[in-house]
Amino acid sequence: MTTDKIRVIITNKQKQVKIPTGLRMLVRRCCNAVLRMEEFKGAAEISVTFVDNQDIRMLNAQYRNKDAVTDVLSFPMGENGVYDVDPTTGAQILGDVVISIEKAMEQAELYGHSLQREVGYLTAHSVLHLLGYDHETNGLDRVRMREKEEYVMDMLGLPSSSSYVIDDESV
Repeated sequence: MTTDKIRVIITNKQKQVKIPTGLRMLVRRCCNAVLRMEEFKGAAEISVTFVDNQDIRMLNAQYRNKDAVTDVLSFPMGENGVYDVDPTTGAQILGDVVISIEKAMEQAELYGHSLQREVGYLTAHSVLHLLGYDHETNGLDRVRMREKEEYVMDMLGLPSSSSYVIDDESV
């Protein structure tokens, strides 16, 4: 296990949802768990921002040309494992994670699990993106990414409740 410092800067830019006690610590633990799992070397810095549905929709439209609310956006600062370095700390700047806490609450309710599990999962998903993973390229990458996300959730004591959304028409 690496003893390098991992700095997670968390900002709350929304007022729709009160951030539960312990959620910021969970986000930090999640970032650390992903970087440990991936055997990331060196000091790292990740920025995580909580926003509402309106803000994430604007960011999604601006950066992905998708005018829709989404749960999480990732803005990687590196390419092919090479990252900008903060000259004052020497930390590699992995990038920014933006989570709609409003959407996370909706999804936690939809999937029948806690807000903590949902935010943890979204954080793990997004940090994997910062490290170069991409589930939109092919099915195998999607499966690998999902396995890694679930491994991190198990490490943090937030296993899947194995609840899947069932299409009512197929029942």
